[in-house]
Amino acid sequence: MRNLILIATCVLFAANVSFGQQRVVTGTVTESDTGSPVPGANVIVKGTTVGTVTDMDGKYSLNLPGDATSLVYSFVGYVSEEVVIGTQSVIDVALSSDITALSEIVVTGYGTQEKKEITSAVASVKSESFQIGNVQDPTQLIQGKVAGLSIARVGSNPNDGFTVRLRGLSTLSSTNSGPLVVVDGVVGADLRNIDPNDIASMDVLKDASAAAIYGTRGSSGVIIVTTKTGTKGQMAVDFNGYVNMETPYRFPNMLTADEWRDFSDELGLGTDYGASTDWFDEITETGVSQVYNLAVSGADDKTNYRISLNYRDVQGTGITTGFERFNTRINLTHKTLNDRLTLGFNVGGTLNNADYGYNDAFKMASIYNPTAPVKDDDPLYDRYDGYFQQVLFDYLNPVAMMEQQTNEGTDKNLNIQLRAGYEIIDNLIFDVAYSFLSGSEIRNRYSSKYSFGTGINRNGLAYKGYNDSYNQLFESTLRWNGDIGNGTLDLVGGYSYQDFAYEGFSVEAGDFITDAFEYNRLQAANDIKTGIASVNSYKNTNRLIAFFGRANLSWDQTWFLSASLRQEGSSRFGDDSKWGLFPGISAGVELANFINSSSITNLKLRASYGETGNNVRDSYLSKVVTEPSGSSFFYNGEFVPAYGPQRNANANLGWESKKETDIGVDYSFFGDKVFGAIDWYSRTTESLLWDFGVPQPPNLAPTTWTNVGNIKNSGLEVLLNWKAVAKADFNYTATVTYTHFLENKIVSLSDPENGFNFGVRDMGFMGSPGQNDTPLVRVEEGKPMGQLWGLVFTGIAEDGQYTFEDIAGGGTNGDEPDGKIEAIDRQVIGNGLPDFEFGFGNTFTWKNFDANLFFRGVFGHDIFNSMRGFYEVPGAITSYNLLKSARDLKNPDTGVYPSGALGKASSYHVESGDYFKLENLSIGYNFRMNPGSVFTKARLYLAGNNLFVITDYQGPDPEVRYFDADDGNILAPGIDRRQTWYLTRSVSLGVNLGF
Repeated sequence: MRNLILIATCVLFAANVSFGQQRVVTGTVTESDTGSPVPGANVIVKGTTVGTVTDMDGKYSLNLPGDATSLVYSFVGYVSEEVVIGTQSVIDVALSSDITALSEIVVTGYGTQEKKEITSAVASVKSESFQIGNVQDPTQLIQGKVAGLSIARVGSNPNDGFTVRLRGLSTLSSTNSGPLVVVDGVVGADLRNIDPNDIASMDVLKDASAAAIYGTRGSSGVIIVTTKTGTKGQMAVDFNGYVNMETPYRFPNMLTADEWRDFSDELGLGTDYGASTDWFDEITETGVSQVYNLAVSGADDKTNYRISLNYRDVQGTGITTGFERFNTRINLTHKTLNDRLTLGFNVGGTLNNADYGYNDAFKMASIYNPTAPVKDDDPLYDRYDGYFQQVLFDYLNPVAMMEQQTNEGTDKNLNIQLRAGYEIIDNLIFDVAYSFLSGSEIRNRYSSKYSFGTGINRNGLAYKGYNDSYNQLFESTLRWNGDIGNGTLDLVGGYSYQDFAYEGFSVEAGDFITDAFEYNRLQAANDIKTGIASVNSYKNTNRLIAFFGRANLSWDQTWFLSASLRQEGSSRFGDDSKWGLFPGISAGVELANFINSSSITNLKLRASYGETGNNVRDSYLSKVVTEPSGSSFFYNGEFVPAYGPQRNANANLGWESKKETDIGVDYSFFGDKVFGAIDWYSRTTESLLWDFGVPQPPNLAPTTWTNVGNIKNSGLEVLLNWKAVAKADFNYTATVTYTHFLENKIVSLSDPENGFNFGVRDMGFMGSPGQNDTPLVRVEEGKPMGQLWGLVFTGIAEDGQYTFEDIAGGGTNGDEPDGKIEAIDRQVIGNGLPDFEFGFGNTFTWKNFDANLFFRGVFGHDIFNSMRGFYEVPGAITSYNLLKSARDLKNPDTGVYPSGALGKASSYHVESGDYFKLENLSIGYNFRMNPGSVFTKARLYLAGNNLFVITDYQGPDPEVRYFDADDGNILAPGIDRRQTWYLTRSVSLGVNLGF
């Protein structure tokens, strides 16, 4: 890559091949509003690559080839102009601004609208505003760019996805809590099948009135992705590539070997093994990654095409982690039959090979004795292949974990879409589309015969499994738009049929003669012959059928109205509740038309109401399902496996229903120099889907899926864009997004009439249930979600005993101190969900340079630091390394350290998770192209990601934990588990070339 960039840079200066010419045309390009010159504007001979750019005064001079007829003038943020040359030798052009939000085209459900006509809460982010640099996941492109949209990933595992939440939590289902994704009209598409380089825009439907047309899957919002297409003119070839270096920082602050020895001597505990090992250094490395994208595109009056190839080789900063990804995409449209028939073909494919490593290795690197060596020549360790290993509970050599075990996977995704649209009469178009989506996941694991724990206990252990999914979608729509009096009307009606199928198979077996074959020769496992191996398989299907319609009315460019309705049925629901109805209505008025002020361009007041739904996460949840009970009975001379019901039937199992009201203002002042939006929303999700425990008898099974209770959310969102400076050679634009979560409450989770009483429940336990079942989160009806729950720590007594606040157990009502610390003394000690978050973007251009700085902050959330709960305990030094802060845990007067483990979740371990970080910084240089240059554009840039974070949190990453990572429990946010990856910062050097 280094050679590529060097060669490209040299070519930029050397390639200056001249074409034949007959004359020269000169002129000046200015801004129509101010008359200021526009430096760096492109002046291209139409239909060729011959062109130039304007200088600092907006002036240009261009040698014309003999067949030149027209010139095209363009610059980012301005409307392109085409001028016929004729006999002119001097052509001056004034470009009009194109960055106003009013003229922006936004993709909505089953159509598009101009921003000025939209009456719902919709946000649009174009490719020029995407995050720059080390972006591996499409959701990163808009992280912090949309008010109300929270995108988070804890740690820096390159194979982890991002948690996406829109306007807080609208469901209790962890699998359906993120927005629905629609890619080029394909509903429910997978973002993993798209390379970030192929995306042109991402539009977010935030409120229920906008998402209602997607019915059952719009409860958590909708993200509509539009991929890139060709641009009219000659064929264009674009190359984008970068090399990235990623380094870890912000590890847990553990004792070094020398500090451990000093503290161990002070306590008279622990064993010194004589080495000095930095375990974090042993299992991490500088990750060097390379990313390349090559795209060929073009368009004429009939055909538009774009073909792209993408390659990503990402080396994780944890040893034995990373992925290699190949991705391709083809977008093709063609018009025929006098341009009345439009045919389209899109195909995207992805092959991803990943090394996952083991997250627990980062926990072990924190707690493993720093005086222990990685390997030891003592024959005692030959059974571990020379790796040093102590035989203790939950204690493994982290280097051995990564090097003696294999954890790999391959993902294959394919997305094919065929579509046709026929204009029956003027403005009446009939569209049909068929899409086929498939995904295949293969997972392979092997633990060596020498691997302490599972591998050595099973004499080598292999796992191999796959999960396949298939998704077919057929949709047809009939659309009409036209003028009616002083207004316009857009009507659309349609039908949707979507069929899903899932299947999988897995085998786990051990006892191998050799490690040589790993998971590739399962038949060699003796567990197969002895019957100890485990085998699992499954297959299930479901389908969705929907009818939908929408009407958009614009009257006199002042009054706007939109109404939609979708009726949808799912095979996953009970026999009596298959169908749901989802309406949406919104209206707006352009107040600027009634205000006589030249400084107010746009002041649109809008209001909306909508209802959306949420489907159950699995098939057959409304049915009685029998599975092996784990026991057997003697029948007909042999033992036969016993089967029993695992859940009860519920013929009334139906949709979750979200009802949302939104009131907003779109504004634009001072000639569009200041513009944005403000929204207030309130929503209630009713008939929540929940797997309730029920008594046996009278029920056949211990649980029943049912609809019960509701949760409520409200918030305030602000978007502000400010063109602060617009000079001839310098421009600066600032963008701020702000989200304030006003309410996030569990109203009810009970249905007493049907015997479903939730009451108060504890969730998110400190350790594995049965080993350390200290609860960390309290879920209570009528209270906010995310309550961290525990004792209030008050200090260390003179004798080294822990002391806590005693608040209950005594008195007539049990609400007075009783001198004992018990479970009833626990109380709210924090909340894992944030109060507000913001993004702050800054864009600069100076001559040929550009720069972007993007900051992001989240405030008002707390984190339970599990590492401190387990290893900030002086007495634990007998077996584990400790946090440096353990030396502070003593009585300030007597200096006595606690003799035992804390063992109870308390406020001592809860910390503020507030943070402010520089998310993205980039500096680029755009080379000027001389007439006849090999390149049509060239940009060299340097970008940094996650360069610094300001926080008081002591753990590795203060990012919001939206659910419990141990079990995926969405009602238990705010818990930092011990296997959390550290943070990393990265620097990328890249090039963008056009041919």
